[in-house]
Amino acid sequence: MKNRFRVPAVLLLLPLLFGLRGFPGDAASQKEIERRYAAAIDPASIREFDRLLSAEPHHIGSARGEENARWMVARLREWGLDARLETFDVLFPTPRERLLELVAPTRFRASLAETPVEGDPTSAQTAGQLPTYNAYSIDGDVTAPLVYVNYGLPADYERLERMKIDVRGKIVLARYGASWRGIKPKVAAEHGAVGCLIYSDPRDDGYFEGDVYPLGAYRPEQGVQRGSVADMPLYPGDPLTPGVGATRDARRLDRKDARTLTKIPVLPISYGDARPLLAALGGRTAPREWRGGLPVSYHVGPGPATVHLKLAFDWKMVPAHDVIARIEGSVWPDEWVIHGNHHDAWVNGASDPVSGLAALLEEARSLGALVKTGWRPKRTIILCAWDGEEPGLLGSTEWVETHAEELTAKAVAYINTDSNGRGYLGVGGSHGLESLVNEVAGDVEDPEKKIPVGKRARLRQIEDSKTADERREARERRNMRISALGSGSDFTPFLQHLGIASLNLGYGGEGGGGVYHSIYDDFSWYSRFSDGEFVYGRALAQTTGLLTLRLANADLLPFDFTSLADTVGTYVKELRTLAADRREANEEKTRRIDEGVFAALEDPREPLAAETREPAVPYFDFSPLENASENLRRAAREFERASESKTAYEPARLAAVNALIRSVERGMLRPEGLPRRPWFKHFLYAPGFYTGYDVKTLPAVREAIEEKQWSDVNREIARTAATIDVCAGRIREAAKRLTP
Repeated sequence: MKNRFRVPAVLLLLPLLFGLRGFPGDAASQKEIERRYAAAIDPASIREFDRLLSAEPHHIGSARGEENARWMVARLREWGLDARLETFDVLFPTPRERLLELVAPTRFRASLAETPVEGDPTSAQTAGQLPTYNAYSIDGDVTAPLVYVNYGLPADYERLERMKIDVRGKIVLARYGASWRGIKPKVAAEHGAVGCLIYSDPRDDGYFEGDVYPLGAYRPEQGVQRGSVADMPLYPGDPLTPGVGATRDARRLDRKDARTLTKIPVLPISYGDARPLLAALGGRTAPREWRGGLPVSYHVGPGPATVHLKLAFDWKMVPAHDVIARIEGSVWPDEWVIHGNHHDAWVNGASDPVSGLAALLEEARSLGALVKTGWRPKRTIILCAWDGEEPGLLGSTEWVETHAEELTAKAVAYINTDSNGRGYLGVGGSHGLESLVNEVAGDVEDPEKKIPVGKRARLRQIEDSKTADERREARERRNMRISALGSGSDFTPFLQHLGIASLNLGYGGEGGGGVYHSIYDDFSWYSRFSDGEFVYGRALAQTTGLLTLRLANADLLPFDFTSLADTVGTYVKELRTLAADRREANEEKTRRIDEGVFAALEDPREPLAAETREPAVPYFDFSPLENASENLRRAAREFERASESKTAYEPARLAAVNALIRSVERGMLRPEGLPRRPWFKHFLYAPGFYTGYDVKTLPAVREAIEEKQWSDVNREIARTAATIDVCAGRIREAAKRLTP
């Protein structure tokens, strides 16, 4: 691979040519601190942290979960950090009863259990393991015909409608993948289904990808993906306390009023339990792209398969124990740089989350060693181990909501990690931090390839490019692009509720994968099939530590708004293209209807699909967005020029300028929030209403177009443009304050 691509030398030299962003005359001492920090990171320590913390199941509310939290507080204090627990009371139901049976045309009762693996001792810890279930499913007892709905996306139901198949009054069977799991019961309920089953098809998550555990890394026949199905695109966190911290005396909703609970009962199952259900289905043959990897003919139904699903939960309140550690800043103690990783797992969680948590603990140990020499960061560093991430970002959301006023005033940035593994650096986040990420990625060595992790990531980006233009940009653009953030981990409340610039990063892509949220995600699996030497744990701790140190010590906060402006410009162009594509598709559909030309569903032998005429797609006025994008680009250039001036670093200027820099991401918020979900206030990034984890950029406009809410589009264009103009104004004001 090293000889296949050549990155232009000037790109590799950029960090050397420009020095460290934000350090005008003190880069050498900063580099020495970073060298000492990075050299202290020890893979053996990370391995031991992972082994200890994943030794037993430790879900939120468990005795082992609290024990792990208290153990971390004790270690952090030993290392010289000010550490404590902060506890919230949250709703976390677990099952009292689970029953799934095929009652016609034959009988079969699902095991709903994962089989321990010989040679893997923790997979047999049945006493502490949560059963296989979906958190925040409602109780239910339903018997109904079964319908297979592919991934259970809105487009799949449109396909079923064209096939004249109605899911009203039915139980649907969806396979994991293509969206966040909570979208599947949400869309099923909207179409009238009375229950939802979600299974892991081996084509997506099993033997189709490779040998299954314990022979290989992939999900075995009885492996089940647990997970939350709360409607988190409405709001994350405790379902009973939206918008406020779940403290002991918080005012709570009645459970019947909690909007994020499902409307129908939901249960995850293995492909071993799904196979008899699929084999019993009749009706139309499933479309070719709906067929998975099981040795059965995939039919859609409904019938003759009829299933009985019964679920009941305890609906209990449990404590969420957040671990919060601080290193007080010496110059600007009221400016905070925060790094968090959750500590709760569905079962043992050696990969998710302990592989990332162990790296964070090693970061804390190395920073503590610096503190013991008399060193202090200029800004306060806060390291957090969140509880309750798995059910719905509970610990982080409740902490953010509780401390919202203080965080809004003081937070510089939030860095998030989660699972980690062998492979490439992956980064998503606020694009004002894109240059900083690229700079740090040039200073961390890949453990196997012995080149900077940023260079390796760029080479992969070049290799994965689908067009000549993408490949050219991957080679020539000064900064390698980082992705935008939707949801799925603890950055969500920081970024999308409070507008705190955030990053989410980790390594992966080369280890095995296929035990996510199962009993098999344990130390035995991780040490065999992922980062067995824990050297990518070291790389993660070095990457997050350097990001933290530069944000904590830079005189001028190391944000680069030219990357932000460039990225916003691409999003605006995408929206114009999206609208044009929708208009063209609508016109083509109208032409077919007028000419009586209908499309076969899959092959010429199938009935032709009747199509319904829809209103024409109007032309939208994108000029406010285009003008706002150009305004942002000009403001970013002004700031870049001003930040190169020596007078930019006069102490009298820095406090006010850094406050303005922190406020730029806050400027992307609107107090009324996004349509249908006011908790999400960020108008540049949001999880999709019907995707869950996946991001929608400029979401108010994009989703209005995608969901054919034509009358809303121009209004949302105007609101989004005004928001971008606020950011541009703050950047321009910062530039003015830097200029003599």
